[in-house]
Amino acid sequence: MKFVQYILIVICSLNIALAQEAYSIFDKDGNKKTFEDLVKSTDQKSHIFFGELHDNAVAHALQLQLTEQLFKQHQKNLLIGMEMFESDTQLIIDEYFSGRINQKSFESEARIWSNYATDYKPILEFAKANGLTLVATNIPRRYANAVYHQGIQILENVSDEGKKYFPKLPIAVDTTLSSYKEMKNMIPGHNGDNMVASQAVKDATMAERIYTYSQPNSIFLHLNGAYHTNKWEGIISYLKPKIADDKIFVITTVEQSDLENLSSENKGLADYIICVPEKVK
Repeated sequence: MKFVQYILIVICSLNIALAQEAYSIFDKDGNKKTFEDLVKSTDQKSHIFFGELHDNAVAHALQLQLTEQLFKQHQKNLLIGMEMFESDTQLIIDEYFSGRINQKSFESEARIWSNYATDYKPILEFAKANGLTLVATNIPRRYANAVYHQGIQILENVSDEGKKYFPKLPIAVDTTLSSYKEMKNMIPGHNGDNMVASQAVKDATMAERIYTYSQPNSIFLHLNGAYHTNKWEGIISYLKPKIADDKIFVITTVEQSDLENLSSENKGLADYIICVPEKVK
């Protein structure tokens, strides 16, 4: 028995060591930082955006750690928003958090992502257990898909009930943003315009939901794909008129083969950049 316990301790220690080597953290200028530095840098910030790679376990583990640390500091003033839930599922989230429906009903109706159980459920359940508000920030995917296939003008035809789930029309699309330009270049022509518009209505909806739920003393942690907040664009471009720049803190996640140095193309993407190993192809 003692030998088995020893082996388990060794395996656990190896896992911890591997986890510590699984990522590096840098500031926007490429200076090496620690997770503790990252947490400390959120002081005096009212809106914190954690840009993730949706399929990266390291980013999700750090999101949970950051959530726990921010809760220690801010308690019930902490609000959590997630791109992974669409605005029309807010009632379902609220019903689950209040105990009116059970976990099975929630998960069957909230259109959870395929990696929900491993990557997002721990954060949602932490919020629920500690009485925090969790905000579904994304536009319902049916409307984003409609914009992609038919153009942004299709939103004018949505019912009054449906229009409650995204910002008041018209939704402006700033095609000068570098992130939108890059996206348009991926698909030239009309489909590229629609893809940008589809991204923009997501960003605009998330920004509006974040701002609507924000309170004077709240700290809002938002989890989203990195592309939605890289270079302080996307979601943040819709928030800037309402929230001071010095109150916004952006984290992003990138893949690199070298974790010791931040590559030049990844500098300046965010306030803090988490580097994870590139996937083996």
